[in-house]
Amino acid sequence: MPLSVYEINKMPEKERERFLSVLIPSRFLEMFSIDPGTFENNDGVRCVKFICPENMPFFQIDLRRDPRDRDAAYFLDVSNSPFGQMEISFIIVNDPDGERFDIDVDENGQDTYFGTARRNLPEEIRAMQAGLAPAQVRRGLRAMPELIACWERFFGQVGHRFYFLEPLSYNSAILYERGGFQYVRGKEKMVSIDREFRPGGVLHARLDGSTPFRDPEHWKTVRGRSWAIHDGVLDEPWESPKMYKTVGVHGGVSTFTGEGY
Repeated sequence: MPLSVYEINKMPEKERERFLSVLIPSRFLEMFSIDPGTFENNDGVRCVKFICPENMPFFQIDLRRDPRDRDAAYFLDVSNSPFGQMEISFIIVNDPDGERFDIDVDENGQDTYFGTARRNLPEEIRAMQAGLAPAQVRRGLRAMPELIACWERFFGQVGHRFYFLEPLSYNSAILYERGGFQYVRGKEKMVSIDREFRPGGVLHARLDGSTPFRDPEHWKTVRGRSWAIHDGVLDEPWESPKMYKTVGVHGGVSTFTGEGY
């Protein structure tokens, strides 16, 4: 039988940390001079936290270049679904040396929940102009292939043939497609979005320059489309599709026919 998150969380601490460490790309440890055995940096300060509450259906990994850093360089939340499947519930990857864009708080310091509850428009504009996608507070580390390789190894070890996630944004869904994920739910919507962003489509017509996020050229790129969707260009709010990856198999799905990321 496959291991569950509950069983992992009940492991002895040191054994559990070794077991979960396969989820951390080795490049991250090397980049921040973190010892893979002790998870300490060159100053002897521990930089990786494993949050594994017993009798709870999730665990988290939080890696920071320095524990005092505002943002994690890598944060991963894995949970058990009600059906016994494992899901990647949340993931963050940040380059701590990259400029920060405060899209996660508004002008009054209130949490925007990455722009889903309220928005910080000046910071979003700055982030977009710097080449970031919605929900990014810093540039990433260009690590998707490494992350998926780690996930494949882990989920294979625990005996799960499939694992699941729900992308927070349109651009994330496209990146996961390129990484080999397929759709449980939402592929038809993604195909429709692609069609309607192309010349002659409803969404293409809405890229009228009425806001900075609706530039007429945004239909061409994944990021441009994602910012327009974040700005409400769809007829309804963005609903995250449900995606899955078969361990060791690339799904070969591609719903984007634009010109670049």
